Amino acid sequence: MKTFQLNHPGEAKHDRPQTTWLSRLLPGLVLTGAITALAVWLSDFPSLNHLGLSALTLAIVIGMVVGNTVYPAAKPWCDEGVTLAKQRLLRLGIILYGLRLTFAQIADVGATGILIDATMLCSTFALACWLGQRVFKLDRDTSMLIGAGSSICGAAAVMATEPVLNAKAEKVTVAVATVVIFGTAAIFLYPWLWQLNAHYHWLNFTASQFGIYTGSTVHEVAQVVAAGQGVSPEAENAAVIAKMIRVMMLAPFLLLLSGWIARRKGVQEDGQASGMRNITIPWFALLFILVTAFNSLDILPHSWIPALITLDTVLLAMAMAALGLTTHISALRQAGLKPMLLAAILFVWLIAGGAGINQLVQHLFG
Repeated sequence: MKTFQLNHPGEAKHDRPQTTWLSRLLPGLVLTGAITALAVWLSDFPSLNHLGLSALTLAIVIGMVVGNTVYPAAKPWCDEGVTLAKQRLLRLGIILYGLRLTFAQIADVGATGILIDATMLCSTFALACWLGQRVFKLDRDTSMLIGAGSSICGAAAVMATEPVLNAKAEKVTVAVATVVIFGTAAIFLYPWLWQLNAHYHWLNFTASQFGIYTGSTVHEVAQVVAAGQGVSPEAENAAVIAKMIRVMMLAPFLLLLSGWIARRKGVQEDGQASGMRNITIPWFALLFILVTAFNSLDILPHSWIPALITLDTVLLAMAMAALGLTTHISALRQAGLKPMLLAAILFVWLIAGGAGINQLVQHLFG
């Protein structure tokens, strides 16, 4: 015989306490903020700073440690705030990244520097897609994320590409891990290569040209700075400018990638090339360009720029912390060795192929 339980009117509605949007978001934002504060503090230590371990890198590492230990118990309260940090704060951070750049930096490096950067970006990303999917049989998202991180600006490029691909957190973390490992190796390798080249005269590099080579091939901005410092001040300046131009190419890259994905999706759905009408424009990439253009006008008071760049670093670090919190070690183990092998081959290409491309372009147009 069936039994029925009677509830008082409205009782079910009060089983869970009503909460405001702020109270739902606050715990997750406080947690990612605390991890960010620790990461920023640690990044100021000389020993970590010289290794090129930026606040972004440290934030994802700390986030992963917390995410795989105590975070599961706190997830019901923190999930909404962590999701906000991983998505909305990331986009805002990419937009504000334009405050680090000006169009005048392009003129400082010249047409050869732009051509070198563009060639390295296109060749490295194309190689990543081909090797990843055809040789290593990796999925499209993992191949593209590793390619974006290797060819543009490391973790920031991986994070900016994620919403265009709608990739899973563990795939993003695998790609960021490759940037950390091989970008850190580059910090020690490039000054050594400079010394070897000075001794054996393999390639005709001045300090400034070697700086452009460094900026066009090393993954992260912080890693470029550390590698350039190991060569000379002249090399460091050229390396940073070349790297900033490479970073500026992130926005057109995202727009082209979004268009390509929409076109492929349209072709698969109806067998026509009409999918272009379904393009999802990454508006944060367009706003990134606008902020860069605005910064180039030199309207903002110079005293504001350091504070805004610090805010940008905090936003990006919170997004990285959120990514770490939502990444499980088991998912990284399931990714296996293939992503690292792909990143290793790209690393060799950046060093050897990058040296060849730098020499060829400098010879033809320098």
